[in-house]
Amino acid sequence: MLSRLSRTTVARTIVRKRFISATPASRSDALFVHRDTPYNNPKIAFEFNPENLKRAKEIISHYPPQYKKAAVIPLLDLGQRQNKGWTSISVMNYVANLLEMPPMRVYEVATFYTMFNREPIGQHFVQVCTTTPCMLQGSTDILNTVCEHLGGIKPGQTTSDGKFTVIEVECQGACSNAPMLVVGDDFYEDLTPQSTKKILDALKKGEKPKPGPQSSRQTSENSAGLTALTSKPYGPGEFCQPEFQ
Repeated sequence: MLSRLSRTTVARTIVRKRFISATPASRSDALFVHRDTPYNNPKIAFEFNPENLKRAKEIISHYPPQYKKAAVIPLLDLGQRQNKGWTSISVMNYVANLLEMPPMRVYEVATFYTMFNREPIGQHFVQVCTTTPCMLQGSTDILNTVCEHLGGIKPGQTTSDGKFTVIEVECQGACSNAPMLVVGDDFYEDLTPQSTKKILDALKKGEKPKPGPQSSRQTSENSAGLTALTSKPYGPGEFCQPEFQ
């Protein structure tokens, strides 16, 4: 049984607890439960276009016939890309039918991986990394800049014109070039609030900003410039002795 002092300490600990994530939490069942809506229900037809169907068959061919269900992730990704960036119930059902697997097995995959968007997104899907390396380099300012420059929306929301959806994400693997964000499949690194605004403005105009570091760096070299691999690396056999040739 807790003493009065212990209960007070526990209470203060609970009160002081703060949440780091700025993205609004979804209802717990919204992550796993499908409810029909006018824009997302099984009656809305979906099938791969000829180009994607050819691609899907090529992907399936990489697996033994009895294990073709292993292609579920790349096929869901293909369906999401065709379906304007999100995975509807019709996409899931179509993939299940194509792979001859129970729809529930496809639902399990689509609800487990956060790469699959269960709701429609904007034309430009902006994912701002706020994990520790990016946070230490100012990702909070980048996230705030993105939201303010897009009309004051919050993480998890889409602009009224449907052009931008912004979310806060975990590590995207470009820690040495922090802070960074991803738009679609393009990485934009070494960001400042100013360069972030330029990227968003270009996207608003229908232009594609140059991906990669937005600083003077070419890749991930340090502030002093390249210190390794400054010359052409030798290839196989270049230093072979004549008797071994």
